[in-house]
Amino acid sequence: MNLEEYKGVYVFAQQVDNEISSIAFELLGKAKDLAKDLNTDVTAVLLGSGVKELADQLAEYGADKVIVVDDPELKDYRTEPYAHALSSVINQYKPEIMLVGATAIGRDLGPRVSARVATGLTADCTVLEIGDFPLQAVPGQEQLHNQLLMTRPAFGGNTIATIACPYNRPQMATVRAGVMQKIEPIKGAKANVEEYNPGFTPDNKYVEILDIVKSVAETVDIMDAKILVSGGRGVGSPENFKILEDLAEVLGGTVSCSRAVVDSGWKPKDLQVGQTGKTVRPNVYFAIGISGAIQHVAGMEESDIIVAINKDADAPIFDVADYGVVGDLNKIVPKLTEALKAEIAAAK
Repeated sequence: MNLEEYKGVYVFAQQVDNEISSIAFELLGKAKDLAKDLNTDVTAVLLGSGVKELADQLAEYGADKVIVVDDPELKDYRTEPYAHALSSVINQYKPEIMLVGATAIGRDLGPRVSARVATGLTADCTVLEIGDFPLQAVPGQEQLHNQLLMTRPAFGGNTIATIACPYNRPQMATVRAGVMQKIEPIKGAKANVEEYNPGFTPDNKYVEILDIVKSVAETVDIMDAKILVSGGRGVGSPENFKILEDLAEVLGGTVSCSRAVVDSGWKPKDLQVGQTGKTVRPNVYFAIGISGAIQHVAGMEESDIIVAINKDADAPIFDVADYGVVGDLNKIVPKLTEALKAEIAAAK
């Protein structure tokens, strides 16, 4: 493999029902940073059917070029045609870096594509940067520069691993939603579109979709919330979440929870924050009855302001909190709610 042939930072621009997923814009923001360090450009890869008109949106969020593979076989996501399309793009255009969102689609697609193009894949990354490998110079070993350093939680979140792929290209990573920042959209940007289609020959590996049943979401996406009131096992019971819901209602916020709450069946997984849940960046995050295990902190530590309420003064959550209250949440939270109601009423 001639590594010098591989240039550019590429992003798989996931779309569902001809609507680009937010993770694509987040990845483009990070790709701009990586491309600047490498003095190269950013390319979005858009797969689907009748999707060419979406290309300008990708340009607004930082794509210098958009490669469009448009084919009826790509109308709905299926593993085989999508893996064929993306691996064909990689073999044709030879990107140095290929980023894929760690969504349900990306987690299915990324490993299969990496195997087809004979490269490695680092999954569920939380940090991406350009640097040297090995990180520290080792006597007798060449230190390679301008490598993609991919950081992810390992061993159940108890340690952080930084991984490189120095001898194969592209350097591939799937990235968790919510951990990268979108750029401010460039209004009126027009995409430099290049159309490419490797051709599709359906065979016994092509799944036939008989029907698509969409569930109706009854909850707000916690990743979009500006204020989150999050509860852990310390809340005590599903009924006791009512006091958190009251606080969230006063603040115009949304209730979320820890994994322990989901495992206990108190709240649905859509509301889970953490390494195995969702990564959130609200303006204010209330951690109530949450101990602060590293797996949970990984999903909320980028919040602007973190307020922790816990009866255990030694709980790890206080290490990341901007404000902390030690005490019984059953007494503190209702008093806080009433005080906020009074403040809001006085301000009217």
